[in-house]
Amino acid sequence: MDFKDLVQKRRSIRKFTDEEISSEQLQLILRAALMSPTSKGTRAWHFIVVDDKDMLEKMSNVREMGSQFVAGAAVAIVVLGDRDVTDAWVEDAALAAVTMQYQAAELGLGSCWCHIRNRFSAVQEPADNLLRFLLKYPENLTAECIIGIGHPAIERKLQDEDGLKWENVSIYKKD
Repeated sequence: MDFKDLVQKRRSIRKFTDEEISSEQLQLILRAALMSPTSKGTRAWHFIVVDDKDMLEKMSNVREMGSQFVAGAAVAIVVLGDRDVTDAWVEDAALAAVTMQYQAAELGLGSCWCHIRNRFSAVQEPADNLLRFLLKYPENLTAECIIGIGHPAIERKLQDEDGLKWENVSIYKKD
């Protein structure tokens, strides 16, 4: 599949089948994340892979809305950044997360981003604090997102080529 086709095909999937993903697929997804670009080559991201159904259920409740799909994923990958290593940790973590999503799509898997940084639970507890409590990661790490991955239980249409907002693109021209 050409990258231009992959970009058009990749859509957020929030409903998954019960089928597990293979260890080879998971390794390729993590390999893609570990190869993603980082500021000054710092590689200040960290990843926590969760496939335990009880933990996925707990993780699905860290936000008031928008995290419930995590419970149905075959695997969830928490993408963290190390604030002590670089001030570009947010960007680095986001690049790794998106790289994982494209790799998952290329493998025929579905994925969805669940934003964690600056999001809150139903009782207004920071979602990152709840995840830290559940997964025991250190204070210098902050969760950017959770990527839920699995075999899609739904079929999504391709991105609409006619709906692209080309009017949001400006081309600089030298006078």
